[in-house]
Amino acid sequence: MSDVYERLEVLLRSLGVKRTELKIYMLLLEKKRPMRITEIGRELGISERSVREHVLSLYRRGILRRTLVEQGWLGYTYTAVSPGEVLENLKQNLIKRINELEKELKASNPTN
Repeated sequence: MSDVYERLEVLLRSLGVKRTELKIYMLLLEKKRPMRITEIGRELGISERSVREHVLSLYRRGILRRTLVEQGWLGYTYTAVSPGEVLENLKQNLIKRINELEKELKASNPTN
């Protein structure tokens, strides 16, 4: 299974996912439980500000899920989306972008 994770990492890197973002994703995959920004930062030895930035990027790409938590404090916990779901999300986003681009090309050059 580690070979599959390595190939997923290569794919994600080719799509612009940063090294630190990959570390965060792999940590959350490994832990298999929701984690807060502070926990992720402590575990990886990086600042909360940096974790927050990377986690938001991963969340927006559909690589992480977040859950609002109210337990004496208000905040989010994050979990990793399964590798299979990540691939499906990437595929759907790519198909959508290709279709949009094809429409634009046809509209700008109706002879093709």
